[in-house]
Amino acid sequence: MVSLAKYIDHTALKPNVTKADILKLTDEAKKFGFASVCVNPYWVSLAAQQLKDSEVKVCTVIGFPLGANTASVKAYETREAIENGAGEVDMVINIGALKSGLEDAVEEDIRAVTKVAGGKALVKVIIEACLLTDEEKIKACRLAVKAGADYVKTSTGFSTGGATPEDVALMRQTVGNDIGVKAAGGIHSRIDAEAMIAAGASRIGASSGVKIIAE
Repeated sequence: MVSLAKYIDHTALKPNVTKADILKLTDEAKKFGFASVCVNPYWVSLAAQQLKDSEVKVCTVIGFPLGANTASVKAYETREAIENGAGEVDMVINIGALKSGLEDAVEEDIRAVTKVAGGKALVKVIIEACLLTDEEKIKACRLAVKAGADYVKTSTGFSTGGATPEDVALMRQTVGNDIGVKAAGGIHSRIDAEAMIAAGASRIGASSGVKIIAE
């Protein structure tokens, strides 16, 4: 069985995260064998330097947390993040465009990132499920797959709600078994993490990774 740590993106995305916090995060990630650390773009190069001799990936966020940047800005952010050492990028979709029925624009927005990242970094597409109807969640997941994403992800953790097993199950049902599903937001315990995995999550985003493993 895969270790629970290998599911976890050990996360520090709050605006007041310091250099000391990033050093602690990367040390913990190496110690426990987490899948990645997920940090804001400014800290990517430091995290990459700290993790260069480990198997832990550096993940960063694009268009975060609102998703309302233009596609060209998201593409630029992605290019710079990869140059700085990111091996995974978690991008936020244009939520307002999706809710306006502008599906072509949403697909193009995602494709702007997958095109830059192709072969260089995994792309996880954050749909911010708490702001969507079930029909919109399905649309968002289908557009992400169509645009070449590697994962769909439930949440930023900065909106009105986080991951739920129900959303994870719906997303997994929509994308099938060839695309990853990442659950993030509000996952604070081993019970929470195991419920998401049971629902179909293949990755967990959590700032409580050490606590989850300790349990």
